[in-house]
Amino acid sequence: LFKKVANDILIRDFKIFKPQELSNIVWAYATAGEFSPRLSKPLSDHIVQRDFKLFKPQDLSDIVWAYAKLEIPAGFFSRL
Repeated sequence: LFKKVANDILIRDFKIFKPQELSNIVWAYATAGEFSPRLSKPLSDHIVQRDFKLFKPQDLSDIVWAYAKLEIPAGFFSRL
């Protein structure tokens, strides 16, 4: 299921997702313990390019928690 959803998300333009929807996606994958580099990398690249002022504090904390929970290697975020 997670791979199928990731495939569907990847064919969409990430700009259509609201900040809360982006945080919900990464939170759901982390809660389930599902790490998909194929989805996580482009999604994180997109998130860091968005204006963080559009994100509520809860959205940002959920995103940071999710990537910490998944124990993403430091080099994964080299574009930050």
